[in-house]
Amino acid sequence: MPESPESKPDSSSSDSLALPSPLRTVAAHISPARTSPAHISPAHITRRTAFKLGGAALLTASAPLILAQRGPPGLTLPGLTLPGLKVPGPASGAPDRLLAPPSLALVTLTRLAYGPRGGDWSAWAALSGKSPGDKLRSWLERQLGPAAIDDSACDEKLSGLSTLNKPYGQLWQEHYAGMPQDKKDYEVIYQPTNETRLASILRKTYSERQLLERLTEFWHDHFNVDPGRDEQIPPLFGDYDRILRAGALGNFHALLVKVASHPVMLKYLDNASSSRGGPNENYARELFELHTLGAENYLGVTRQKDVPGFGQGQPVGYVDEDVYEATRAFTGWRMNDNLNNEQWQQGVGKDGTFLMYTPWHDRFRKLVLGRDLPPDQAPRQDGLDVLRALADHPGTARYMARKLVRRLVGDNPPQALVDAAASTFHGARQAPDQIAQTVRVIVLSGEFASTWGGKQKRPLELFVSAARALNTDLKPSFDTTGHVAWMGQEPHGWPAPNGYPDVGAAWRSSTTMLRAWQTMNSFARSDNERWRSSVVKESGGRKRPTDLADFWLMRLYGYKPAALRGVMIEVLSEGGDPDAEISDAGQLEGRLQGAVSFALMAPEFFRK
Repeated sequence: MPESPESKPDSSSSDSLALPSPLRTVAAHISPARTSPAHISPAHITRRTAFKLGGAALLTASAPLILAQRGPPGLTLPGLTLPGLKVPGPASGAPDRLLAPPSLALVTLTRLAYGPRGGDWSAWAALSGKSPGDKLRSWLERQLGPAAIDDSACDEKLSGLSTLNKPYGQLWQEHYAGMPQDKKDYEVIYQPTNETRLASILRKTYSERQLLERLTEFWHDHFNVDPGRDEQIPPLFGDYDRILRAGALGNFHALLVKVASHPVMLKYLDNASSSRGGPNENYARELFELHTLGAENYLGVTRQKDVPGFGQGQPVGYVDEDVYEATRAFTGWRMNDNLNNEQWQQGVGKDGTFLMYTPWHDRFRKLVLGRDLPPDQAPRQDGLDVLRALADHPGTARYMARKLVRRLVGDNPPQALVDAAASTFHGARQAPDQIAQTVRVIVLSGEFASTWGGKQKRPLELFVSAARALNTDLKPSFDTTGHVAWMGQEPHGWPAPNGYPDVGAAWRSSTTMLRAWQTMNSFARSDNERWRSSVVKESGGRKRPTDLADFWLMRLYGYKPAALRGVMIEVLSEGGDPDAEISDAGQLEGRLQGAVSFALMAPEFFRK
């Protein structure tokens, strides 16, 4: 593998798509003088409108993303047929090896960061080490120590978000408990959540601690909470984000305990109201099924003692009885939220913190995963014992390894890499950097370096990667969050406990794709006051179509896909001399915006 990105056009890729001249003509006519998708009301975008805007070219260029899911032998569009366009999909359970990676730099900056910025290619070349693998190791080790990375520029971007640094007690008091309970101001209540959502976008775009942002997003999906589930969640959601961010590269058990006892999770999965007289199994069920062992280790209604390994104190999986017993173990885990001084809640305070409420706790003997929890333990100890048993279980290591490999490598995790990551995760279960050790094994594996195209960017990532690529000035506006939500992925907005889907098939609907293309076009044209960029300024004085195409392909991808290069040159030259400078400033801006827009909408930009 070459040490630096390839500098010549790449015509060897098996999925190169040479567009016929009619489509290139359509692409060439995506210009500011014509209607732009960013100026169309989202409610009125149709397939017909898309075709009017050059959608035929876009749908053709992005056919691999759609066909990878549907798998037909060819593509037919109105007036156009492209026979034999085949995109192989990975066999179920097989590793993704759809395409040869263009460079290890692109793999790293796209999967572990949120896409390359203009200066990232030279920064990669300057990393210590001669081989790409050496440079990857240097990049990774720096990112695994985020506290040592100066992030003051990103902090400046966040400075206007006043709730991000408020301590827990201040969030609770100022955004919930301190207001009249009969005259609640929901704008104030939701301010911490709204600012946390916006901060998520800004950090992904501007933070130097890119791997930390990747892992924080992973843990938000893993320990998902919908802030709209209960009105006491939004004022505290910023603190919940802080504990996930602080533990993103640390010890899984420590993070699990913090999540389990955080009032945000207690409220979301109803454990805050679970008592010995009215147990609620929602949290215990998701604790087993989503947070630790996973459904892959669920053995149904089998009796506990019939599960293999039960007699040795290490059953291979869990059954419903384990969930029921764990539910009892967590009774009384609630929060201090007796704001109205209700007599039936004697002993419950008002400060919004975690409370082990002994009157609600089931103190009798319990049996979970083959472990005996004796009666009358210290009330919180029952729940802590369950969390320790789950965190230490080999099945949890396999489940977590599979999820991490799926996030960082491909939708179909290679089993050998899952096994290696699980071994490290389980072996380092007492280590303070357990998660970091596991990530290191995954990232430095052969599978990470040798696979490409096995994952698709989700809408939020697509938005951020375009902003990074174009050196965009994102305004800290809640409208930006709303736009990303319109694209299909509001930060921290998934209602179900399983978190946003992490496979490409979930993000390939026509609506999702059309809104993604519209947003990419808007970025290239800088036609939205919420984000500003200049493709002309970023081009550094270049005016020849060939030079401009080469510059932007290297900026976006670090290599030059031959088919895409040909389309961009034709858009830029409008059928004229590709080596002749574009002297008219208006023509230069219009053509360049159209060419960059097309490059952002191409399937190469969606892959990782």
